Amino acid sequence: MAPGAKKGILERLDAGEIVFGDGGFVFALEKRGYVKAGPWTPEAAAEHPEAVRQLHREFLRAGSNVMQTFTFYASDDKLEEQGQYSGLLWAADKTKQHVTWPGRWPMRGMLWWQGESLKPPLTLAARKDVDFLIAEYFEHVEEAEWAVQVLKSTGKPVAATMCIGPDGDLNGVSPGDCAVKLIKLIVGINCHFDPMTCVKTVKMMKEGVEKAGLKAHYMCQPLAYHTPDCNWPGFIDLPEFPFSLEPRILTRWDMQQYAREAYNAGAGPREGSLPQGSEKHGIWAVAWRCTQSPGSELGPV
Repeated sequence: MAPGAKKGILERLDAGEIVFGDGGFVFALEKRGYVKAGPWTPEAAAEHPEAVRQLHREFLRAGSNVMQTFTFYASDDKLEEQGQYSGLLWAADKTKQHVTWPGRWPMRGMLWWQGESLKPPLTLAARKDVDFLIAEYFEHVEEAEWAVQVLKSTGKPVAATMCIGPDGDLNGVSPGDCAVKLIKLIVGINCHFDPMTCVKTVKMMKEGVEKAGLKAHYMCQPLAYHTPDCNWPGFIDLPEFPFSLEPRILTRWDMQQYAREAYNAGAGPREGSLPQGSEKHGIWAVAWRCTQSPGSELGPV
């Protein structure tokens, strides 16, 4: 690489770095009143770009290295079903969603759903010069292979994740075999199951890849909900979906356990750094209490 050049996603991963992504945009914006549950279409990118921009800032402050464009479920048919004109979304200035913090450079990942026509997003990706492409939400590995063939034509690095659990894809292809089929990419799991289930599945992918004598980088985008009772469809088949999932939300201690399990599986961070948002957090493992006496102040236990 030329001196002073930005390191891309593959260069960072090849160097042993851990890259943290953002995620959960539709759920976060639905709770804020900008997305409708059920359709989950991203017209807020055009209708309320300030809300999307603010969520990017919050992810960046929390430590994300990747800023995904808010384009999931932006297929023509999905938008038109909800009375939205898809051309409006494609014309939106996605670069305004790319926010920076002093001293930090977030990569821009462009996210696409399995069922979309790939021509509009590829055109947009080329025009906006995103750093890499993310193909996700595949339940059949064949679909992921087809999409990746098209996405690789851009010359951009591609990450492909499948919304499967330990049982494999809907045709019974094991997680390990799915990973081998997608081996030239960043491969992994996305948002159908909780962290422990996703780590177990990524571990199976890793074992399959190593058994085949190959190497890969791994990506894990779990839910922040407890879903041990899910069957193969994942959390979308739970009776609480989509309006009553809050009792299943993971605590920060649950997320710490996830990080530890990912580390133990060889697919997680080995060393960390503190994001800017950590300035407002207490020391790790320090509890706080409020005494009941008048005039008392908060203090460490």
